[in-house]
Amino acid sequence: MFRATGRVLRGAAVAVVVLLAYGYGMLGGGRGDHGGAVPGAVAAGDAPEDPAQRIAAAARGGMDRRAVEAMLRRLGDRWARYYSAEDYADHQRRLNGRHGGVGLWLAPGGHDGRDGGARVRVAGVRPGSSAARAGVHGGDVVLRVDGASVAGWDVTRVARALRGAPGTRVALTVGHRTGGERRERRLLLYRAEIADPAVTARDLPDRVRSIRVTGFTRGAGRLVRREAARDPHRRDGILLDLRGNPGGLLSEAVETSSAFLAGGPVVTYERTGRPPQRLDVTAPGDAAIPLVVLVDEGTASAAEVVAAALRDRGRAVIVGSRTYGKATVQEPVRLPDGAAVSVTAGRYRTPGGRNLDGVGIAPDVAVSADRPPGAAEQRARAVLRGLLATLPEARSGGVTERDRG
Repeated sequence: MFRATGRVLRGAAVAVVVLLAYGYGMLGGGRGDHGGAVPGAVAAGDAPEDPAQRIAAAARGGMDRRAVEAMLRRLGDRWARYYSAEDYADHQRRLNGRHGGVGLWLAPGGHDGRDGGARVRVAGVRPGSSAARAGVHGGDVVLRVDGASVAGWDVTRVARALRGAPGTRVALTVGHRTGGERRERRLLLYRAEIADPAVTARDLPDRVRSIRVTGFTRGAGRLVRREAARDPHRRDGILLDLRGNPGGLLSEAVETSSAFLAGGPVVTYERTGRPPQRLDVTAPGDAAIPLVVLVDEGTASAAEVVAAALRDRGRAVIVGSRTYGKATVQEPVRLPDGAAVSVTAGRYRTPGGRNLDGVGIAPDVAVSADRPPGAAEQRARAVLRGLLATLPEARSGGVTERDRG
């Protein structure tokens, strides 16, 4: 098996910026038939028989979009997609942490008060955004986008409908509960360019640092490593929050995992028709600090790479609900007009050799997806306290509970 060093990982080992996602963007998502991989870069050096290259060659010969999409459907690849030039450019912006949107974080788990059907809910609202100014609140349920009912849509599809070019507008209807009753509100929102930090950190009680990663955009791994190493004498545990994280760049997932491992394997990339490539820790990280990883059904692809690597290596306790379960890898090929086609090029396996596709990761400590988001965090903090209680005082520099006050 090929052993990839950090230098090889960043260079030509894969010969492409491999992207693992089922509907990448600011907004996370759940299961559904509308999930898709997102182009990350142009594949290099593919063999002529590669399906994406073959379809791209046909497109260059004058084949129109409908014919290209028909060829993609015949592949039997649920993740094969055609992306217009506008969509491809939007994905590139989002990989750099920027996109056009209304300022909402979405998550699965909302319910329609009248028919009980599963819905997409608002998990959070960006301060100062169009959605915030219109009075959208966390916990609101998305009912319609531009007049179309979103019943049966997954988060990815709703997110795609809300995104668009800055300055354009979109009609959003939400259900807002007041006093036990749901009231519908129809709002007209204007999209704006949003610079979305993929990594945020905050200090919690009990000397715990929470590091939230909403997507593996460029530079996310470096930011996680920086936050994990900040003020080492002022914190005793780390809560790595990957809830609602739909994936991103494989290299960033490897770098994030490396922040908590001393060395060794992170993931194996099995590209069709080529020998497996084992991607190892890029540089030693903090392999000792107690670590809990928070996940949910919106945790997918590259985010599952991180969670699985840390658990398989005995490095973290996983708390939350079962993850999405996508272990396939997509690579895009650009077309002459700036569009792109993307097909499944391979899959990944965890350090323990597991294939998570269609299965996901079952948490070590389960928290029902129907519980409020704060319940999972509280449980994760309790698990961290339990881990800390089993460690010698030396792990905290000799600080005892009495000394902390």
